[in-house]
Amino acid sequence: MALLHQTFYNGVQRGCLHSLASQRAMLKLTHHSWRCLATTSKTNKNGYLKILPSVASALANNQPVVALESTIITHGMPYPHNLRTAQDVERIVQDNGVTPATVGLLNGSIHVGLSEEELGAMATSQNAVKSSRRDLSWVLSKRLTGGTTVSATMVAAHKADIPVFVTGGIGGVHRDGENSLDVSADLTELGRTPVAVVSAGVKSILDIPKTLEFLETQGVTVATFGPNKDFPAFFTPNSGVQSPINVTDVKEAAELIDCSLSLGLQSGILIAVPIPQSLAADGDLIEGAIQQALSEAKNQGITGKEVTPFILQRVNELTQGKSLQANEALIRNNALIGSQIAKELADLRRCKGQSSNQNNNCNNRTFPEVKGHEPGGRPVVIGASIVDLLASVNQDNIMHTGRTYQGSLQVAYGGVGRNIADCLSRLGSRPLFISAVGNDEHAQALLTYCKNMDQSAISTLSDYNTGTYCAVLDNEGELLFGIGDMDINDQITPQMVSTWESSIVQSPLVCMDGNIPTETIEYVCRICKENHVPIWYEPTCQMKAKKPFQSDAWKSLTYVSPNLNELRMMYGSLEGEETVNFDYETSFTDQLRECLQLSRILLQHIDCLVITLGENGALIVRNTEPEDKLICGKTNQEEEEFLGMTSAVHYPIGNVDPDRKITSVSGAGDCLSAGIIHSILQGYDSDTCIKAGMMVAQMTLEDSQPVPACITASTITPETVQKWAPWQPSRMM
Repeated sequence: MALLHQTFYNGVQRGCLHSLASQRAMLKLTHHSWRCLATTSKTNKNGYLKILPSVASALANNQPVVALESTIITHGMPYPHNLRTAQDVERIVQDNGVTPATVGLLNGSIHVGLSEEELGAMATSQNAVKSSRRDLSWVLSKRLTGGTTVSATMVAAHKADIPVFVTGGIGGVHRDGENSLDVSADLTELGRTPVAVVSAGVKSILDIPKTLEFLETQGVTVATFGPNKDFPAFFTPNSGVQSPINVTDVKEAAELIDCSLSLGLQSGILIAVPIPQSLAADGDLIEGAIQQALSEAKNQGITGKEVTPFILQRVNELTQGKSLQANEALIRNNALIGSQIAKELADLRRCKGQSSNQNNNCNNRTFPEVKGHEPGGRPVVIGASIVDLLASVNQDNIMHTGRTYQGSLQVAYGGVGRNIADCLSRLGSRPLFISAVGNDEHAQALLTYCKNMDQSAISTLSDYNTGTYCAVLDNEGELLFGIGDMDINDQITPQMVSTWESSIVQSPLVCMDGNIPTETIEYVCRICKENHVPIWYEPTCQMKAKKPFQSDAWKSLTYVSPNLNELRMMYGSLEGEETVNFDYETSFTDQLRECLQLSRILLQHIDCLVITLGENGALIVRNTEPEDKLICGKTNQEEEEFLGMTSAVHYPIGNVDPDRKITSVSGAGDCLSAGIIHSILQGYDSDTCIKAGMMVAQMTLEDSQPVPACITASTITPETVQKWAPWQPSRMM
């Protein structure tokens, strides 16, 4: 029993590996059976599809994504116009609340979503292969760089379950195609792949009437976007040919796409978007240049897939850059319209209870109603996502000579904020989790592991590594040293968080950990105070505990969950650190007395302190009576200064089975907070809320993961909690 109490003590102090320095005594007593996960990207079953973390996150949460081709980068425009246009297009998509997924072939994989570095490499590549459907196997097997055409991009988008793809213009039947039989693979792909392609019609260097006839034969729905059926001619808004139908706005376009996908038609849709007249090139000038370029191509014996790049480049030269300007303008316009259609489609399919994938496999994820606050709001967690590495040496006499030692290496996924959001998700409280990861394999593995969570607010930052902590232990479990790469947490800035301000101000409760910058904490405190939203602050460690207390931000906090040393730091930040002794070891009675003394000044503004006392349980001090419900949802209470402490209730360790095996303490403290927060959201009485948190923390101690899968909404109910802890806490005052 003493061992279990001591383990619970260390676990609830701060449940993550990067606090191992303060837990090294405990490490000797616990069994480290961490579950190792492969650090690979999200792939399909054959491993050729590699999805960027931000794209994978959006898809996992049914958020809108737009696929983009890369042939326009590798073959459609000269450098640096190609790179600038690609970056501008992605930015336009992002500005419309949609995730861009530029498709390219790199190092034997189909990349769905490119990092900034990969985008730059594609733009400057001198040997990129123009890759259609037929070229995919060869380019991938040879591990070449390939720019994907419309057909290849459609294949990738369909495999990644992305229903909308934006491009400049599609290929078609070449002029004199009835003799040459030169027909683009884009057309047959549209006839067999259920992806909606948003383009400026067919490139005007092609035979547009014959192209539309071919699409009709393939069963492809063709619609002009706008008030009439005029089919665009790429550089100009009118080709003189009519589309079968038109859609007047993004809503009509989304409804058309949704209907086609829902019917299971295994054919695509072409949404032809005319270039705005103000941006269009001179039609006669363009046509004259095309005729000359076609003649030159024929005389030079240029055939096959080399024809289109040659003609586009030659037309640009003959028009003195006017065609290139129109080309850049139309792709930006297509990105604007396409992203708006994708967003409308995602909203439409969510409303219908469907997942946004082409196979019409309904992903009917339902969430239990969160009680105690107005409809529509949900909890928000802001904090760190960290990959924890634990290296254990199995030999004695470790010397720093560069020698390799026998040992083991385990991986777990933590971060205080991530653990709390994960636990809340498993309990059914469906939080929005605001965090940041890098564009690396650690992020890919972490996001794959967190597939049960809403990842829509996790930002991918290509210039930073995913937060990582490595602890190296000797064969006695003593910490030799630790290495942390946490710089990315400093990028969880007010600007990043403000993207989700509407969710924050509607939230019934916001939780933030101490890993985020002080200015972000102050920003969250300000907007929550203005909108009467309760805040839970998880200090994370002794030094970070003081962040809100360096200004008046702390006066906006509702709940704080410190251990004794963190409480001392908070008090010292207000009254002077010389007023507290951080090395002071005391008896349990003295600890209680000190907690009550230090809490008084904090409770002049903070509603509730959940103070963890290790093997002695937890002390709950409030400026209300203990039977009063814990605050959740909008409060009408204006800022006021309370007299201080009104009640203090001590909760000892609960119903502990001494025969239970303790597997890992990582995440126990975070799950304690999450269990209490979830219970507050459910409207449970205060006694049940605290006991629920302790019950969840106990479940964590018995599992190898920081947040075990056995935690569910059905396991944490008022009935199960009271059965687990039928005893009554002790009121101290």
